[in-house]
Amino acid sequence: MRRRLRRAGRAGAARCAGFTLLEVIVAFALLALALTMLLGALSGAARQVRHSEELSRASLHAQSLLAQAGVGEALEPGRREGTFDRDRYRWTLEIAPYADPALVQAMPERSASPQLRQLTLEVRWGDGPAQAMRWHTLRLVPAEGVR
Repeated sequence: MRRRLRRAGRAGAARCAGFTLLEVIVAFALLALALTMLLGALSGAARQVRHSEELSRASLHAQSLLAQAGVGEALEPGRREGTFDRDRYRWTLEIAPYADPALVQAMPERSASPQLRQLTLEVRWGDGPAQAMRWHTLRLVPAEGVR
């Protein structure tokens, strides 16, 4: 009887010693699915990092441009354009007199008083809507700089 148990144990062990073809195929399919999801997540993360870097660079250049506006020159109404970072980024700065709609009818404009100028800066680095940023700010122009 012991011989029969030993033989049966050996035969069962021989049958369970490897994987079936179906098990191997399922394992490879699961591995391929997991790798596809991992690569998709990594490429999405790389895309977000690149977009974040573009936004940061555009913000830094815009901050510099707005800080220089009106320094050493009068803020005259008009439009200025330019590029930076080897023509990768294009900027447009529009300067216009600011008129508060609530105060336009109440108070006439006086040329001897300081006035506000509205600065609108747009920075673009592509043609898509997500590849542009716009800033609005106001600057006070002293009476001697008003024309």
